[in-house]
Amino acid sequence: MPAKVYSDKDADLGVLKNKTLAVLGFGSQGHAHALNLKDSGCNVIIGLYEGSKSIAVAREKGFEVVPTAEAVKCADVIMVALPDTKQAAAYEKDIAPNLTKGKTLLFSHGFAIHFKTVVPPKNVNVIMVAPKGPGHIVRRQYTEGKGVPALIAVYQGGNAAKKIALAWAKGVGGTRAGVIETNFKEETETDLFGEQTVLCGGCTALVKAGFEVLVEAGYSPEMAYFECLHELKLIVDLMNEKGIAGMRFSISETAKWGDVTVGPKIIDKSVKKRMEKALKDIQTGKFAKDWVAEYKGGYKKYNALLKADENHQIEKTGERLRGLMPWMPKRNVKGVQAAY
Repeated sequence: MPAKVYSDKDADLGVLKNKTLAVLGFGSQGHAHALNLKDSGCNVIIGLYEGSKSIAVAREKGFEVVPTAEAVKCADVIMVALPDTKQAAAYEKDIAPNLTKGKTLLFSHGFAIHFKTVVPPKNVNVIMVAPKGPGHIVRRQYTEGKGVPALIAVYQGGNAAKKIALAWAKGVGGTRAGVIETNFKEETETDLFGEQTVLCGGCTALVKAGFEVLVEAGYSPEMAYFECLHELKLIVDLMNEKGIAGMRFSISETAKWGDVTVGPKIIDKSVKKRMEKALKDIQTGKFAKDWVAEYKGGYKKYNALLKADENHQIEKTGERLRGLMPWMPKRNVKGVQAAY
């Protein structure tokens, strides 16, 4: 049975009236939620650690900024918009000591709750509002009068907590596009699986492998870049707008024949088996355990792998070619991370 899709008429912003909403962190999702809620008429404050580079940014956007602990103490609904690996420490130091009965903790991803790096008391609501898009898109869609589809989930707190989740989703624009209810387990495990095997890990590995095969066969890096990376957006946009079948309708017969006959030989049953292993590592908590250990160890392997990829030939080729495209935004993303 298809999941129920909640829209504007199913959510009541009045649930948040006379409540103080705190957003802890002002990074990708945090800034979008805060700005959209503020524009929806909600009372929003920002909680940041002393010395955060985001303090000046948040104040410039018109927010009252207070230390994290103070924000938790003052607020009725607290969004934990911090990186997964930093939530546990922030919870122990600043959040838990200031939680009181009836407050609501809100997450945009279920990692900390599902894998129990954060274990809240039973007398607070715990909910999730997870827009299915990066923060800058959540913000842009809202300002254009549209919205990004979102997921909601209630870990504890029952129907009253669900009303808060729906109200928050409406405040950030999610109900304009449609909101679906899930649970923390499903959201966390499917989100990790998707980004590891398809959206990020699978996609970048496939692009690099195709580029390397062409270059090693003697073709120019420029041709390899165009065929394996640049044109990918065109295909993904078609799939996003029309589905796989719709994308195939828009490409040549030759491309379609290669798609249906060669594609399954590249992404074959052995790939699916390795995907199943990746899913099992997520389900058992192995991935979460390894990721937390990597964070506690100072991100050594993580930083080394990122650095190696930054120096890949495809990056140097792409940087030069994008410089020839005046319509492309000019960004230097090396070493840049979302601020919190």
